[in-house]
Amino acid sequence: MKKVVLILFALIAFTGFSQKIKFKVTGEKDTTVFLVKYYGKGMYYADTAEMKKGIVEFKGSKQKQGVLALLLSGQKYFDFIYDGGDVYLETSGPEYVKNIVVKTSKENMLFFDYVKLMNSCSLRAKEINDKKEKLPKDSPENKLLVKDLEVISKEVNAYQKKLISENPGSFVSKMVKMSMDITVPEAPKNPDGSLVDSNFAYHYYRDHYFDNIDLNDDRLISTPSIFHNKLDFFFSNNMLPPVPDTITKFAFRFCDNLNVKSEMYKYCVVHITSNYEKSNIMGMDKVFVKMGQRYYCVKNYKGKLQGSTNISWMDSSKLEELCKKVDINKNLVQGEIPPNISLVDSTDTKWRDFYSLKADYTILYFWDPECGHCKKTTPKLGELYSKKLKGRNVEVYAVGKAVGEDYVKWKKFIKENNLNFINVALTDKLYKAALEDARQFVPKYTSVEALNYQETYDIYSTPKIFVLDKDKKIIAKGLSISQLEDMLDHYQGKKDAPKLFPPDPEEDEHVKETH
Repeated sequence: MKKVVLILFALIAFTGFSQKIKFKVTGEKDTTVFLVKYYGKGMYYADTAEMKKGIVEFKGSKQKQGVLALLLSGQKYFDFIYDGGDVYLETSGPEYVKNIVVKTSKENMLFFDYVKLMNSCSLRAKEINDKKEKLPKDSPENKLLVKDLEVISKEVNAYQKKLISENPGSFVSKMVKMSMDITVPEAPKNPDGSLVDSNFAYHYYRDHYFDNIDLNDDRLISTPSIFHNKLDFFFSNNMLPPVPDTITKFAFRFCDNLNVKSEMYKYCVVHITSNYEKSNIMGMDKVFVKMGQRYYCVKNYKGKLQGSTNISWMDSSKLEELCKKVDINKNLVQGEIPPNISLVDSTDTKWRDFYSLKADYTILYFWDPECGHCKKTTPKLGELYSKKLKGRNVEVYAVGKAVGEDYVKWKKFIKENNLNFINVALTDKLYKAALEDARQFVPKYTSVEALNYQETYDIYSTPKIFVLDKDKKIIAKGLSISQLEDMLDHYQGKKDAPKLFPPDPEEDEHVKETH
């Protein structure tokens, strides 16, 4: 008897994992249909099945929980909730959501009731707004319509709060709560009635921004951009000032409190890191470097990467590639002193380095005599230096490409364009000699990093500009000539000085693309 009970229990346990996701869509032809999953801001194919006589079925055990969608022929689809249990929905087109009937799944009953209410309120609000646009803003009729909109807003808010309070553990209630803004309390006041903190509302909203989101529930990532948009809004100029150190502080505070084994941790770390890696805003690459050092490229006492213990989603070769980029760029971000470069000048005998320059500002300029953009930009820099910067104690340390046939082209370009700033290069002669035995130059005249300056400074395209202060700290990079002139005029108290170079859209776009 005991053996039979065990077999029966095993059978129940086995069948408990065979959840079904079933649909009956009246009026649909026999065809292949798709199950689509949400992840962040994207939609991805999750499964396929054949629909026959309007009926189709998928295996729920193959799917991650969250919001899914049934994709029909003609790119028609509707969302539904999958919470790990059986789902059976019936509907018909063309208004699939309006016609939905939930046969099995409490979550979907809550979900579609909510969606239908929101759609109804949205239509009512649209009708009112259409009327408002035809009326003068100060008219009595317009003011009445504004009150009607407030009534709808209160109706939605009341429905949301009731849904959350009556279904505290449901996935739908978590989604709804996530979509709602937090309530900011009244600002505290001093005894005389003045505000303790004039920025209280902002600080409270910022510090409690994620309170309505259950960051322990990975399913919230699998919603139609709701979580993604929330995360994106916070780590942007909408919430945080565009200051790398400030953004890094809040990114660390946020990510450090996530479960390192969760999908939430993976999504947030990847999103923040890649977002700032690709940012066109000057200085934001520092956030990428700091995120990489903290969450990807942690090293133990033997120098081996430890990040892979938490970055299980990343291939080891890709992780190594990312950490190499982080290691290179850690000294190339704002506030850091980049590695010194010591190379020979156009005489091919005299060594020059930029650390020894006694300048208020130093411009590191990397260029190639055969680069189309360099041919346009370099003469501008030469003119800017001669007519304006040289007299202001601003030095230009220009590193040109001069190996092989480029050596003659480099020297010719310098002469023809009268480039009288400091011109150095890994010349063809130096390159060949260093290949034979670099020890004749290192460390007496230069360093391995300087001889390999392209890798040291991540020079994958030219021209490239770094601006250093008197202490040789990076204060700006990735500028066009007009931006460089404007910045130095401003920094040196001459912002009203006549400009030699107005903005050049083509040059600005190239800088933006290669930054």
